[in-house]
Amino acid sequence: MEKIPYKIYLSEDEMPKSWYNVKAVMKELPDPFLHPGTLQPMTADELKPIFCDELVDQEMNTKDEFIPIPEGVTDYYRMYRPSPLVRAYNLEKQLGTPAKIYFKFEGNNTSGSHKLNSAAAQVYYAKQQGIESLTTETGAGQWGSALSMACAYYGVPLDVFMVKISSEQKPYRKVLMETYGAKVHASPSTETAVGRRILEENPGTGGSLGCAISEALETAMSRKNCRYVLGSVLDHVILHQTVIGLETQTACEKYGIKPDVIIGCVGGGSNFGGLIAPFMGGRIKGENSIEFVGIEPASCPSLTRGRYAYDFGDTGKMTPLIRMYTLGSGFMPSPNHAGGLRYHGMSPIISKLFHDGYITARSVEQSKVFDVASIFAKCEGILPAPESSHAIYGAVEEALKCKETGEEKTILFGLTGTGYFDMTAYMNYNSGNMVDHIPTDEDLEKGFATIPDIGK
Repeated sequence: MEKIPYKIYLSEDEMPKSWYNVKAVMKELPDPFLHPGTLQPMTADELKPIFCDELVDQEMNTKDEFIPIPEGVTDYYRMYRPSPLVRAYNLEKQLGTPAKIYFKFEGNNTSGSHKLNSAAAQVYYAKQQGIESLTTETGAGQWGSALSMACAYYGVPLDVFMVKISSEQKPYRKVLMETYGAKVHASPSTETAVGRRILEENPGTGGSLGCAISEALETAMSRKNCRYVLGSVLDHVILHQTVIGLETQTACEKYGIKPDVIIGCVGGGSNFGGLIAPFMGGRIKGENSIEFVGIEPASCPSLTRGRYAYDFGDTGKMTPLIRMYTLGSGFMPSPNHAGGLRYHGMSPIISKLFHDGYITARSVEQSKVFDVASIFAKCEGILPAPESSHAIYGAVEEALKCKETGEEKTILFGLTGTGYFDMTAYMNYNSGNMVDHIPTDEDLEKGFATIPDIGK
């Protein structure tokens, strides 16, 4: 076997021609969206006033294992894909572990993260449908940045509602979005009725993704020929992110790499779902026995401490009811620095796979996350995003177990993006001012109280 290179690059011809739909092979599907008024499964016609038609069709597709990527999307992907699969030789040496560590690096684009994979697809479909404008929310700013880039490329106006605490922590994210032509509003804002209501009820709030989603939805539904687009959670977003897993799978096959464990950070679930989907398909079919691990912040522990229930996807209770692991749509997370993981719920696909035992989950305090982020930056030369650093923490934890046992496991994780817009977070960490917040059971109960009681 030839020595595995530090970075494994695929050619453009090796890029995926189709996305991977893991629902087509799942033994049990996630439960359907419910209409909050009738409690009946939502139909495609009921979803199309909110989302683009093609995205609704993808959301509800449970039959096709592979869904072709349009040439108009592939043309965009070629500007920054394929992304490398990296052998973390220096991290292995630093840890003194017999484990082999790999990471799929999604930070090689201006948005700094994997979010561009779905942004390009969603804006492409909006343009094809003749949609005149789009709205969205963003937490840490990666999704808003990616969507701004895609909207500029395809020529579609965009309004972004950015979680207020993130907009304060990351002012340059706002500048980036505005440079690409987006209008950015700190959420909760006075632009919408739901924003004004939330400000009245919680005057000092730093906001949440659930709140920003409500504002983006209200804006989309009040404008003519406007649609809402979402950067995580929903099935079609995970579908688009499977370019990550498919490229990873191809790279692994070229060099005979067989992962024993695949690790990702989890907030809404899009990057983790996209990374693991094709490998999970193999696991469900009995072709591998890979362990899949999601790492979430201890401050917003939807998988490890949440409830599997039907809940609203937003604070304003405007979305369909979604069965997922949730802390309650009224849960207001602490202002931790991993803004992209500050969401009260989890992807229905990830939730179902976790509930059925295909995935395990762990939570970690942010100070521990930054400990390993600092180590990784020094030995691998990449400053990781706080969100991505949760996955690094999980990989380091596994590698140190191998050091104790002598096992030579192959560990693969998703490095979803860079931390160059996260200087405030690193400044707080370096100065010793970082504070960990773990919600008490009483805190969580307040969020659980907002989960609707819909019986069986």
